[in-house]
Amino acid sequence: MTKPLANRIALVTGASRGIGFATARALAKAGAHIVAVARTQGGLEELDDEIRKHGGSATLVPLNLTDSDGIARLGAGLHERYGKLDILVGNAGVLGPSSPIGHIELKTFNDVMAVNVSANFQLIRCMEPLLKQSDAGRAVFITSGAATKATAYVSPYAASKAALETLARAWAQETANTPLRVNLFNPGPVRTRMRATLMPGEDPATLDTPEQVAEFIVPLCAPAWTETGKFYDYKTRTLMSFRAPA
Repeated sequence: MTKPLANRIALVTGASRGIGFATARALAKAGAHIVAVARTQGGLEELDDEIRKHGGSATLVPLNLTDSDGIARLGAGLHERYGKLDILVGNAGVLGPSSPIGHIELKTFNDVMAVNVSANFQLIRCMEPLLKQSDAGRAVFITSGAATKATAYVSPYAASKAALETLARAWAQETANTPLRVNLFNPGPVRTRMRATLMPGEDPATLDTPEQVAEFIVPLCAPAWTETGKFYDYKTRTLMSFRAPA
């Protein structure tokens, strides 16, 4: 039986654990070859074992996404090897400090923005030509409710996700007349290390797993997906359009 993502190349950032790990594995099960990007070599090797266990394949890319030249080299390498990219999942992100704004150092703020915003900007720049070589390029960026709630005490994270949402929406508008589709996905509270850091007293058993969430990300990566510039809210299972404030 032909798998729905057979012969498609999928780049997933933050693939060594959590939602990125689960999404990479789910995309591989659907037939995609995974280009797995993360800082942690051990986590990438564990992912590779999981993917191969189910008959899939992966290329492991140990890379710190603050290395913008490294992202550019990755784009060049993908061009040379495949000549295209079908799927981009911008999942990698850092929480940053949980602290009042006045207590946060500028460098700390910039470090959060570097991973959550600037790295995705560089991914867009370097991967757009490859995605446009696909017959159905798909990009999905993982966001957070903190972007619109302006959650107290995680201001760098909230601001970075708001910036990421605007960046992705602008890119969706720029590419609306092409086969490329660009969307955002909000997983909400999920059983991840980041969530445990933010809410140490929370019972993780009350939260959905990354594997459950990943099953809803995969359809946004498929050629059959036609929406662009939209926001999928996992908690309510709703695809939303953005509306300007009244």
